[in-house]
Amino acid sequence: MFVWSKNDLNPEQAAAIAEEHSVFLVACPGSGKTRTLTYKIADQLSKLESDKEWVIAITYTHRAADEIHERVAGLGVDTSRLWIGTIHSFCLDWILKPYAIYHDALKSGFKVINSHDSERMLTELCRPFRYPNISYWDCGHYYTSAGRVLASRQKNKLPSVTQALDKYHASLVKNRQVDFELILRYAHELVASNPSISMLLGSIFSYILVDEFQDTKEIQYAIIAAILRAGKDKVRTFIVGDPNQAIYDSLGGYAITANEIRKLAGIELKELELSENYRSSSRIVSYFDNYKVFSSEIVAVGKNRDYPSLISFNSTIERDDLIEELVRLIKYNVETIGVLPQEVCIVAPWWMHLASMTRKLVAALPTYSFDGPGLVPFGRDLDNFWYKLSRIVLTEASPQMYMRRLRWAGEILSALQDAGIDTSNLSKKSLLRECNSVSILEEDGLKFLARFFDALFTRLGIDFRAVPVLVEHHAAFFESSKERIDKLAKEGAEFIGDVGSFRKVFENRFGITVSTIHGVKGAEYDSVIAYALLEGMVPHFADPNGEDSAKKLLYVVSSRARKNLHLISERGRIDGKGDEYQPTDVLRDYNFTYDTIP
Repeated sequence: MFVWSKNDLNPEQAAAIAEEHSVFLVACPGSGKTRTLTYKIADQLSKLESDKEWVIAITYTHRAADEIHERVAGLGVDTSRLWIGTIHSFCLDWILKPYAIYHDALKSGFKVINSHDSERMLTELCRPFRYPNISYWDCGHYYTSAGRVLASRQKNKLPSVTQALDKYHASLVKNRQVDFELILRYAHELVASNPSISMLLGSIFSYILVDEFQDTKEIQYAIIAAILRAGKDKVRTFIVGDPNQAIYDSLGGYAITANEIRKLAGIELKELELSENYRSSSRIVSYFDNYKVFSSEIVAVGKNRDYPSLISFNSTIERDDLIEELVRLIKYNVETIGVLPQEVCIVAPWWMHLASMTRKLVAALPTYSFDGPGLVPFGRDLDNFWYKLSRIVLTEASPQMYMRRLRWAGEILSALQDAGIDTSNLSKKSLLRECNSVSILEEDGLKFLARFFDALFTRLGIDFRAVPVLVEHHAAFFESSKERIDKLAKEGAEFIGDVGSFRKVFENRFGITVSTIHGVKGAEYDSVIAYALLEGMVPHFADPNGEDSAKKLLYVVSSRARKNLHLISERGRIDGKGDEYQPTDVLRDYNFTYDTIP
């Protein structure tokens, strides 16, 4: 049995882990949610009674899956019966691949299309549409159990977007391709039309854990609930998240309630809460507590509880002076207060604001390091084989990275097997040894990777150019990366293509972080500086739930900070109608005594 020391967990965390029934856990920011989830997984793994049983953990991101897997392994339990990953990976591994024969669109074989090809297809299909013009960015969509939902909030574009998407999906079906959203749609159709699939999965799963329930889509709940319902009392669930951080509604995120889960899955469910915040000062907690949409208790209990936090709000700075103000705040936090640069984060609502801002900050603060979207040479295409392999190639073979690289090696072997390649002479460890043995002297990042991949597969005795899916992924990876590097180089990121920049993609934080509000979710920093907090951006101008959405976004921004928080609603940004953006209403109307930063 898995046991832990008395001081490892607080009473709320221990109660959630010890609860024998299924659990619906609301966890405030900084409450040790990941720790609780990790210990719950370890506890359930230690209780497995058969080598045919599995514990399933579904995370929102691959990075979260890596972190949790490493933490569980570090607790000394056997993880051989643990499957952990995103819902899309779960649906591929456990539903689509084993049961494709039962679906008309999959039974003759299928391939998962990468995001680069998907964007290219939609861009071409959107080109003929005029008045109004539509682009790839207008074609966001997701599926519910009832059908397709368009993410665009511009009603005049919806008819054209619908036509473009219809042609896109017809092309996917014709070419036996599956994109990111179709993975969920087809998985739901399979479990809905073949109850035996849910019954089989329900018989081998002991526990299904779901992280970040507020970001989970309705169709994902339907898939998981079908398995829980079929498993009856044998399979239980542990669902954890924070409805006040539900900021992915435009992408289909849905903060389900405990009662809805009970009804959907037909299970008993114990409602519990983690209310102790170990991250932030009492003043920070008091501040973001104002933006709660759903009632929950939050109490500061950590080492920063009594820190004299500085919280500022500037709504008078002009847009043209914004870079100077950001530089001033960075220097004040680092050089006056003593915050480490890697513990500072710059946040804005949209990526378009951040790429150029990152480069301006680099120019203005040449002695500082930055980690931002304008400095990433290739997109994080987690479905692309060569992107997956590049994670191993570009990271150091160190004891600290061993478990993560070993897990990545397992994914590479699985992908090779799916491509029809015999890997019986390879293990995860031997693949890592082969990767570590390759030495390439090349400063250009793309040339380095191309030569490394060639050398590695020569050592492995595999002709990847004879495998169509690997060739397709290879072309997509290098073409999309080349386009991205050329674009960033034209915008002033002159060293973006060197191998040093490539290696930084997978390093831990090494400098000041620059991110969107959505991108920074789940992270924490000593000091957070947020700008462009403007009505129409926070929230989005077409958001039908504007006030609640603005509160959730501000809640997420503010709760990232441990010690200091600086909020900016700059003047001089003009919207599409020629009007000046105004400060976000719920921020402007908050009667709080802000600090003045000297």
